[in-house]
Amino acid sequence: MKKDFYEILGITKSATPEEIKKAYRKKAIEFHPDKNPGNAEAEENFKSCAEAYEVLSDPNKKAKYDQYGHQAFDGAGGYGGGGHMNMDDIFSQFGDIFGSAFGGGGFSGGFGGNSGGQRRVKGSNLRIKVKLTLEEVANGVEKKVKVKRKIQAPGVKYKTCSACNGQGQVLRVTNTILGRMQTATTCSTCGGTGQTIESKPTNADAHGMILEDETVSIKIPAGVVDGMQLKVSGKGNDAPGNGIAGDLIVAIEELEHEFLKREGENLHYDLYISYPEAALGVSKEIEAVNGKVRIKLEEGIQSGKILRLKGKGIPSLNSYGGGDLLVHVNVWTPKTLNKEQRQFFEKSLTDDNFIPHPEKSDKSFFEKVKDMFS
Repeated sequence: MKKDFYEILGITKSATPEEIKKAYRKKAIEFHPDKNPGNAEAEENFKSCAEAYEVLSDPNKKAKYDQYGHQAFDGAGGYGGGGHMNMDDIFSQFGDIFGSAFGGGGFSGGFGGNSGGQRRVKGSNLRIKVKLTLEEVANGVEKKVKVKRKIQAPGVKYKTCSACNGQGQVLRVTNTILGRMQTATTCSTCGGTGQTIESKPTNADAHGMILEDETVSIKIPAGVVDGMQLKVSGKGNDAPGNGIAGDLIVAIEELEHEFLKREGENLHYDLYISYPEAALGVSKEIEAVNGKVRIKLEEGIQSGKILRLKGKGIPSLNSYGGGDLLVHVNVWTPKTLNKEQRQFFEKSLTDDNFIPHPEKSDKSFFEKVKDMFS
């Protein structure tokens, strides 16, 4: 079971962005590979810290994590953070946080940083939309989608960029009133990769890339909501040279169900019954996300009665329980009557048994609505 992100960084949910950054820097320096050479456990801790910071430093991801826990991200390849990146990725994204803790801001491990060696460029992300039925939302599903992504062409060769000597950056010195200032900018020739194309196949573009169809498997957890985005790491476009692939962003679209209406984790079902069924009681089969369910209605059931079927709703994304299925009973009034039926109801008008006698236990409409949301 995954460890809590706040626990990993040693902070509370009320921590400010600056406190989160400070805690991450402290932990990351503690487990940094340069301080723990050959220590596999320290490397895993280092990655866990980066994964925690990746989520908690982003307000949107933090809000999802606070509401749904790890399952808000685990379903389709993770957070895009340390647990699913290699060491290069971590230094590429968070290297500036370490400041001068290691070699004047760089890193001795050859991963890149503020001043140490070439920067590994990340390929662009791809975005797709996946449509899910309510049954798929409730039970979770694995979807296979075909994605057209850019990959490095077979046979493409790269060489060290002559403009930056493979550093990915160009140093510029300017004179100011405060003296000579040195700044580092991304090399415009190689785009920061430190490499340029030496030779490429005729079908490749200027960056040595070709388009290829790939079938990607996406594991979607139960309980996702419409509009939620999942990420499959490394299934976006490749980057030139020794860069790393971008990610595949998966937007969830929930299809409307014919009979069931979703409200958070609860489901609603309108059940229509006749006067005789309401008076005599009846057994009915209704729709649910895991197949049909048979329920028994007692004699004399009133229109507006709400039956709650525990656990028959949508599972919670954080795996802690789930919602219910609320069955709304509606007694259907016939719009036309034949002569015999009309005579029966005319006689019933003065029958005391047909005159409404609501009991204290019979809740009003507003009380039922209040119960639904309590």
